[in-house]
Amino acid sequence: PAEIKPLCEAPIYARANGYLKRRLVDIGDHVDVGQLLAEIDTPELDQELDRGRALVAQAEAALGLAHATAARWATLSKKATVSDQENEEKQADLKLKAATAESARAEVRRLEKLLSFARVTAPFDGTITVRNIDEGDLVVAAGAKELFHLSQTRNLRVYVQVPQGMARSIHSGQVAEMTIPELPGRVFAAKVIRTAGVIASDSRTLLVELEVDNTKEEILAGSYAQVRFTEAKAEAALTLPANAISFRSEGPQVGVVEKDGKVELRTVKLGRDFGRTIEILGGVEPKDRVILNPADSLASGATVSVNGEITKAKGQ
Repeated sequence: PAEIKPLCEAPIYARANGYLKRRLVDIGDHVDVGQLLAEIDTPELDQELDRGRALVAQAEAALGLAHATAARWATLSKKATVSDQENEEKQADLKLKAATAESARAEVRRLEKLLSFARVTAPFDGTITVRNIDEGDLVVAAGAKELFHLSQTRNLRVYVQVPQGMARSIHSGQVAEMTIPELPGRVFAAKVIRTAGVIASDSRTLLVELEVDNTKEEILAGSYAQVRFTEAKAEAALTLPANAISFRSEGPQVGVVEKDGKVELRTVKLGRDFGRTIEILGGVEPKDRVILNPADSLASGATVSVNGEITKAKGQ
């Protein structure tokens, strides 16, 4: 099972207070990066900017006077007409006026930057999937209400939770097949981009991200899909017939016939119980010859003769 998401998506909020003056796009419209989406009327911000520019003019005028005064007092100080203390006060006042002017300019730059947000533009190419405003609506900067939601759907991300048994056979660049229930008979090529690199402790699965080309926009983001990893191979489980296992005081054991015909009783570690067969996690290998229906009197070192077809532990 897989989940399809846009390659890139972002909610678009306002950064300037005001009222929506114009809305130029709607749900389903394709937009390019930098395209104008809406304009916000910001009368209060306009007034703040005018006031800031006036303060800059005022600060620069004061700076000019302070500069002329400091230069004059520096000349008088050299002639000993004024004291050094008075000269130093005028020089310090010049630095203060310069700092005040720079602070006023910085405030104007901040307001101009905020005013630029009155033009809401697209941060990347994509499709408008949500539109929550209309002309005349009150717009609050950094509010909880998003103006638009933009999604890039020409390429899609596909997320799959791969079972632990197949996790080691998944690698970047691998190609998989994706099918969608609403498009029967269609198979889309999906490429593995990256994996989480760890097994999730709650589900024992590996998160795998794939990418699918959706230039023709046949696939809807948010859809459910099925992904088949054609190159992945699950590790086969080693199983034995249930009647080949003896439960003794030493634990579950099986009788293995060696090449010389002698029996070796091996303690095995059991896994999942499938009914007629039981998964073996350790103790025997696929090449071993295992005795079916061993007698309770069977002991290690006993010599047996093998009649008929040999039954081996096998991977299923």
